[in-house]
Amino acid sequence: MALTDLDVVSVPVADQDRAKDFYTGVLGFAELADNPFGDGTRWVMLCPPGATTKITLTTWFPTMPPGSLKGLVLTCDGLEATMADLERRGLAFNETEIQRSPWGRWKTFADPDGNGWVLQESVS
Repeated sequence: MALTDLDVVSVPVADQDRAKDFYTGVLGFAELADNPFGDGTRWVMLCPPGATTKITLTTWFPTMPPGSLKGLVLTCDGLEATMADLERRGLAFNETEIQRSPWGRWKTFADPDGNGWVLQESVS
């Protein structure tokens, strides 16, 4: 057995259109798919710029209510510049100060459903 990659993460949302607008318009994710997925649902797959791991905006998992996903980490090269760009696009961070640890610096934010994200600049 050879595991090679984390390919797709399911992000539970209440409204796929609202979530898609946030992830593409505010975070700059690329739309890879938006297709019917049976029973009136859609397969909406997005990808952060330059990443290989994708997310899908899900509405069909009863054990994953909207906003229940926490701790997803997005990395960036320049934290202050990335934060400034995202704030210009309408992103609100949870903390006023940048958090620090031995592995990097970060701030957290939530999507419109309350799913928790971390924007992190890692220490080399």
